[in-house]
Amino acid sequence: MKRLFFLNHAPVNVVFTKNSNDFVVNELPLYEFSGQGEHLVLHVRKKDMTTWDMIQKLSEVCGAKVRDFGYAGLKDKDGMTTQYLSIHKKFETKLKDFHDEKIKILSTTYHDNKIRMGHLKGNRFFIRLKKVNKVDALKLQNALKTLAKEGCPNYFGYQRFGKTGDNSAIGKAILEGTRKERRMKMKNFFISAYQSDLFNQWLSSRIQISHTLSSFEDAEVMDLLGLSKDEIKMLRAQKQFLKLFQGDVAHHYPAGKAFLCEDVAKESQRFSDHDITLTGWLPGSRSMRGEGYAKVLDDKIYGEAEAYLKQMNGSRRFAWIFLTDVESRYKEEENWLEIHFSLPKGSYATVVLEELTHKL
Repeated sequence: MKRLFFLNHAPVNVVFTKNSNDFVVNELPLYEFSGQGEHLVLHVRKKDMTTWDMIQKLSEVCGAKVRDFGYAGLKDKDGMTTQYLSIHKKFETKLKDFHDEKIKILSTTYHDNKIRMGHLKGNRFFIRLKKVNKVDALKLQNALKTLAKEGCPNYFGYQRFGKTGDNSAIGKAILEGTRKERRMKMKNFFISAYQSDLFNQWLSSRIQISHTLSSFEDAEVMDLLGLSKDEIKMLRAQKQFLKLFQGDVAHHYPAGKAFLCEDVAKESQRFSDHDITLTGWLPGSRSMRGEGYAKVLDDKIYGEAEAYLKQMNGSRRFAWIFLTDVESRYKEEENWLEIHFSLPKGSYATVVLEELTHKL
């Protein structure tokens, strides 16, 4: 299924290159570090290298094993990124004189616990777009304002699916038993790509429903979606673009718990106020599922995965996210548009950029 956009404008041609000048990612920690404890916390900046490569270099200098380092997430290889690492403070002396042209330790502090995967609030992004004329810059800035106000689809980005886009197919083949993968890490990665692909298909289908409601009269919507007039009236009464159905699994935003959507009118208002969001299913065992008509919609996409649920760990993912601290500046003399925004963890800046430019 082709991925659908939320916004309706025509594609905008820009030049974007993920390099250390035009793409910057700053990690936003989940909590303040205590300043004391047995773990040394490093605030590090890297250029054009993976988090794993950076940790490997640091381990070679201080003598710690790679697995001894704690980190909250893996950052892009291309571009300039900052993040927090933890290591036992006994290695501090050997790291004091660390120097590398691609890595800089910006500051250090201490904390009681090791940093664990997922221990981040989100990331703040800087993106510089080039060869943007004045008319297109205004179009992109207006689109960015809309995303800041109404939110954005939280698709998985191209990074999840590989250069040739076949990671999902490999994952499905592994689940079917037609392909063997002995490396457990890669096996799990390919299966997660399959789950991610189903999520993207589901989210695209839900966006299609919302576009249908905004583009057609009631009689046509009844034929296309099989809904009653009362159900259509209920959907049209919702302020937010992405509509909620009774039985959907929603989630407090940006943190909290998942819950079944029962009072649609109440929850749609909270969705519009950015207090909750809709979630989509990453299929697998022991994960919360939708009910009622929401499950009917889910089954159209996820039905093929029913046979493999025991082989996968399931979870829920935000279907819709809200950008915060959004800024933009157009430099007409260079034809550059520079944008800043923050996203919750697990979300892709490239997906936001694709929504803005309508270029996949």
